Amino acid sequence: MESRYDDRRGKITIRNDLVELNIKNDFPIFSNNKDLIYLDNASTTQKPQVVINKLIEFYTKYNSNIHRAEYKLANIATKEYEESRQIVADFINANKLEIIFTRGTTESINLIAYSWGNNLYEDDEILISEMEHHSNIIPWQMLAKQKNIKIKYIPILENGELDIKSIKDLINDKTKLVSLTHMSNTLGTINPVNKIIKKIKQYNSDIKILIDGAQSISHIDIDVKKINCDFFVFSGHKIMGPTGVGALYIKKKLMNEMVPFLMGGQMIKEVNKFDSTWNDSPWKFEAGTSNIAQVIGFGEAINYFNKLDIKNINTYENMLLNILIERLKEIKPVKIYGHIKNQGPVISFNIKNCHPYDVSKLLDTYNIAIRSGHHCTQTLMKSLGTDYTNRVSLYAYNSLNDINYFVDRLIDVIKILN
Repeated sequence: MESRYDDRRGKITIRNDLVELNIKNDFPIFSNNKDLIYLDNASTTQKPQVVINKLIEFYTKYNSNIHRAEYKLANIATKEYEESRQIVADFINANKLEIIFTRGTTESINLIAYSWGNNLYEDDEILISEMEHHSNIIPWQMLAKQKNIKIKYIPILENGELDIKSIKDLINDKTKLVSLTHMSNTLGTINPVNKIIKKIKQYNSDIKILIDGAQSISHIDIDVKKINCDFFVFSGHKIMGPTGVGALYIKKKLMNEMVPFLMGGQMIKEVNKFDSTWNDSPWKFEAGTSNIAQVIGFGEAINYFNKLDIKNINTYENMLLNILIERLKEIKPVKIYGHIKNQGPVISFNIKNCHPYDVSKLLDTYNIAIRSGHHCTQTLMKSLGTDYTNRVSLYAYNSLNDINYFVDRLIDVIKILN
C-alpha cells in the first residue's frame, strides 16, 4: 500500500519504501519550543540530547587540559579528544594525522590562506567561483593584496550551476589553487567536485584543491581520497555538533610545507631564547588550549549521524525537498533560484512585491524560522540579479507537517503583504 498525505490542493503520494526518520524527540529544543518550525539548517543545526550530554559529561566528570599532564582526568580528556580526531578522520576517509581541529570552516580557510599561502608569489593565481561563501573569498582577497596575486572566478549559469566548461580557459601555468564550495549554502547546488578536480589535476597535478564542505558534510557521503582534494574543511555545528569547532583535512605531505598559523602552547617542540621548533602535525596547528569539550561533542555528533545512516538521510530529505518545491511552484508570485538538478535541501526564493525581511519576520510570528538576506554570498546575489532572498534549508529532523505548515503560512503572509 502507498501512504498518502492530504492537503488543500490534493494528495501527495509517498512511496511506502521511504524511511521516515522521526527523530525530533532526540532534540530538546523542540520539546522546549513545541510549535517551532525550524528551517534555517544551512546556518546551523540543532543538537541532539546525546551531544549535549557529552558536553556535560566532560565538564562534570573529567574537565582538564589535554596533552599536558599524566594524572587520571587529563588522560581521559586527552583520550576522548584524540578519539574524536579518529572519528572525524574515519568519517571522511582520512588519516588521523591529517585532521586538524579549528574553530570552524572560516578559521580553517584562513589557516590555509596564511600557512599554505606563504608559498605563493607575485602573479600567481587562485581560482574560486561566484557562488562562494564570503569565508572562501575574503581570505584570498587579503592574500592577493599582500602577495600581489590574481583571483579569478568561475561564473554561474542561469540554472544556478557552475559553468564547468569555462574552467579550462581560466586555469594556466600560474594557477596554484582552486577553492570551491561542494554545496552552495544559498542555492543548494551540488558541484561535481570529483569531475572538476580530475580535469584540473590532468592539466597540472601541482594545482592544489580546497573543498569547502560546510554544507555538504551533512548531506553527501564524503571520501577525501576519492575526491582527491588537498584540503577539505567543515564545521561541527553544521552536523549537529557544538559551535566553535571544525575540522581541516590536509594531505599529510603538504603539512611540512606549511608554517604554523597560531603560536604558543601545544604547537611547540622546544623553545629557546631566540628560536623555537614546532611540534609534529597536526598538533603544530593547534596552538593553546583547544576547544576540548566542543571537539569531544563533535565526535559524538558524528557518531549519532552515522547511526541514522547517510542513505536514509538523503532519501528522507530528498522526499521533503521535492514536496516543498512542488508546493512552492504552485504559488504564482514565488520565484525559485536554481534547482534544475543535483541539488541539496536548500531553496532560495523571492516573492513578487514582498521584501524578504518582511516575509521572514511575519513567518516568525507563526514560530517559523527561515533565513532572509544575502546569506554571506553577495557575489552570487549580484550574479542572480538580486540583493536578498528568502532561504529554506531542511534537515533530517524536519517533517512533512513542517513543510506543509510553512507553505500554508507563507500563502497567508503573501496575502497580508499584498
